[in-house]
Amino acid sequence: MRKRQAAHIEAPPPAPGQPRPNACCLCWCGCCKCLWTEDRIERSERQTCTKMDSIEAEEQQPTLDEALSWARSFELMLRSLAGREVFREFLRSEYSEDNLLFWLACEELRKETDPSVVEEKSRIIYEDYVSILSPKEVSLDSRVREGINLTLAEPSNLMYEEAQFQIYTLMHRDSFPRFLNSSVYRDLLANRRRSCLET
Repeated sequence: MRKRQAAHIEAPPPAPGQPRPNACCLCWCGCCKCLWTEDRIERSERQTCTKMDSIEAEEQQPTLDEALSWARSFELMLRSLAGREVFREFLRSEYSEDNLLFWLACEELRKETDPSVVEEKSRIIYEDYVSILSPKEVSLDSRVREGINLTLAEPSNLMYEEAQFQIYTLMHRDSFPRFLNSSVYRDLLANRRRSCLET
């Protein structure tokens, strides 16, 4: 055993960019150059970028005019990066943040054209927001849910269109009016007005 360990220690390291001899494709240390490892690194980079985008969104502050415009249009608020972040903060306080996350995930899926990416994202959306086993399951009626189940075998970038509209309507009619009367929105307007006066 000691001889084998010594041999392993004395063995010269592989050249940079070269796969380790007899390396397993599922090597968790990432020392082998294989498609699985490269895909895992790429996914990790995408997740990092997503986190950075989220941090930037949290730091971005809307103007007073922009914040006031949200009261006139739910659609305007959803189109605004700052608006979505503030609305998400409110939804989190009501334990309904998953509605917005589902809607955003569907928006991203609609933009996809690569069949393999569509298949992966549609599966993730189902597992995260549609499956009855998910703790983040959104409220969909049985007809819409059944329609989604029928399209799982051949997913498309529009397979959640009806479900997305149903959640959009729920947020618009139910959550949005409460958001406009909430301390989250009122405090934001007060802070924006105060900033305007100070400048």
